[in-house]
Amino acid sequence: MGHGDGGGVGRRGLVAGAAGLVASLLATGDAAGAAGPGRRSGGGGGPRRGGGGGPRRGGARTEEFRGMWVATVANRDWPSRAGLPAADQRAELVALLDRAVERRLNTVILQVRPTADALWPSPYEPWAQCLTGVQGRDPGWDPLGTAVAEAHRRGLRLHAWFNPYRVATHADLSRLAEGHPARRNPDWVVPHGGRLYYDPGLPQVRRFVQDAMLDAVRRYDIDAVHFDDYFYPYPVAGQVFEDDASYEAHGGGFPDRAAWRRNNVDLLVHETSRRIKEVKPEAGFGISPFGIWRNATTDPRGSDTRGLQAYDDLHADTRTWVKEGWIDYVAPQLYWHIGFGAADYAALVPWWSDTVRGTGVHLYVGEALYRAGDPAAPAPWQDPAELSRHLTLARGHDQVLGHVFFGARDVVADRIGAMARVVADHYPTPVHPPGW
Repeated sequence: MGHGDGGGVGRRGLVAGAAGLVASLLATGDAAGAAGPGRRSGGGGGPRRGGGGGPRRGGARTEEFRGMWVATVANRDWPSRAGLPAADQRAELVALLDRAVERRLNTVILQVRPTADALWPSPYEPWAQCLTGVQGRDPGWDPLGTAVAEAHRRGLRLHAWFNPYRVATHADLSRLAEGHPARRNPDWVVPHGGRLYYDPGLPQVRRFVQDAMLDAVRRYDIDAVHFDDYFYPYPVAGQVFEDDASYEAHGGGFPDRAAWRRNNVDLLVHETSRRIKEVKPEAGFGISPFGIWRNATTDPRGSDTRGLQAYDDLHADTRTWVKEGWIDYVAPQLYWHIGFGAADYAALVPWWSDTVRGTGVHLYVGEALYRAGDPAAPAPWQDPAELSRHLTLARGHDQVLGHVFFGARDVVADRIGAMARVVADHYPTPVHPPGW
């Protein structure tokens, strides 16, 4: 997920979570049993569409998406550290779900495939390193199965968050678990920026990552599949993504490499959407892209921004995915304050609202709770009311059907009370999330 340093227009750094945050949550008491929103039963299949977030009463929505991301890569949000006993991991997870209920949220987006490994007993990929500290080691329990059951018991929806192409946050294939698909198929892998990625240009890679993710869809009662913003990797100064071989083999017929790369990502999104509906028609499919599709200076259809462009820099044509209806919801990461010159929250919300209008695709705004009170963040983020102002502004745009907060450890710590302010100002009672 993305973030810039300070007020920049870059991606969100995934920093290892401080041990003890979740433990402190446990000490605050168990919120289990608190009145929470009921979960959807069944659900409509097919290409769906409809729903404007429910009727309004006195200006408030009676249905609204209120989510939080739980990042597991590098133990950012959970578990607080690798190698905890299974009982402690489970207790921390349950405590996070309880805190979501306490904050009157209704959806948890749990990262279950952080680095081409799995938080469930997958026949395709090894157990995730974030659990035990050793990739491939059985943690002694089923985190995804437990998360689904415990979330639903609390009236929460559980969206399973997958990262399609990231293999490792280092560049050493030999450090991956023995038998890892990337070690068995080194020609699938491209090192870039000190990390390892599967090559999106290989049809066999695209099929494999879909199969690996759909295993979870088949086996668990998840409410949606969720992708983050990592497709082709973010640019690294002085480096190029070395996909010459796959471009030579599969790039014929495209005007340039960028168009071919965008088509590769389009195929992933379109095929995944179709296959999810074949496996589980009631399950949704959502993507949380980088907040800028294109700048208006590049494309008149773009936003009034001056930052990195998902279309050009990540080869992610997010606008097309919405316009074609390949996804059920989009949750753009609008991680900038109101008034930020290069990427103003107040400019991006109306752009995304206009983009989804008439498509039936739900718009949930990704919110940078992690910046609130961060000493490195610009002055507006030192004000506990900044985030609440975001929700007030978004309420004026009828296509915005809710918000998602990054991340869980920040919902817990709430270092300057920004989340508490959001709840007090905007979440007086629990509500259901919108149906597809």
